[in-house]
Amino acid sequence: MSYYFTSESVSEGHPDKVSDQISDALLDEFLAHDANSKVAIETLVTTGQVVLAGEVKSNTYVDVQETARRVINEIGYTKAEYRFDGDSCGVFSAIHEQSPDINRGVDKADKMDQGAGDQGMMFGFATNETDNYMPLPLDLSHLILVELAVIRREQKVMTYLRPDSKSQVTIEYNDDNSPKRVHTIVVSTQHDDFDADEPMLAKIKKDVIEILIPRVKAQLPRTCSGFI
Repeated sequence: MSYYFTSESVSEGHPDKVSDQISDALLDEFLAHDANSKVAIETLVTTGQVVLAGEVKSNTYVDVQETARRVINEIGYTKAEYRFDGDSCGVFSAIHEQSPDINRGVDKADKMDQGAGDQGMMFGFATNETDNYMPLPLDLSHLILVELAVIRREQKVMTYLRPDSKSQVTIEYNDDNSPKRVHTIVVSTQHDDFDADEPMLAKIKKDVIEILIPRVKAQLPRTCSGFI
């Protein structure tokens, strides 16, 4: 029996992704100057505000505010009208030294006898639906937003785009679990103000269909080109 499978992706400007990118950049900065750094940092972003919290054990200094602002500007939050931009947002740091108890558990004299401060369980699988072994609905969702970000940065078409966006792709599968066709594509994006809602929706829909989707299709491998 055929079935449908849906995957969603969020762009670099989505608050969750902004937080992840700031945390990742801070980790990179610490490790770049002290490879033995122990870094456990979480980031929260909201309107006009960034909160950095966690624990660090390192022999180097990192300007965490400058790093956070740089990441935010690189993502594209550079205008005050967004109510969140790298130059003017508040950056509050609640990062402190790593707990001695945690440090004793993870930092052993024998480098082969290391512990861990947290435990977690994950699962996943590889599939031959795509060249990178990711499920086709997820791969297409990612590709749509990557291309949407390229279009936004080019500032040639769809110039109303803002950094935060989402995509969702639903694939219909055959009885043998092979992809049959794309059933539904949903694209949602922040945008500059329009004079009225109906022209806004019509313009975005037209541009997604006539600009974004053809550019995405042009990047698909031959094995996937018939799905969209």
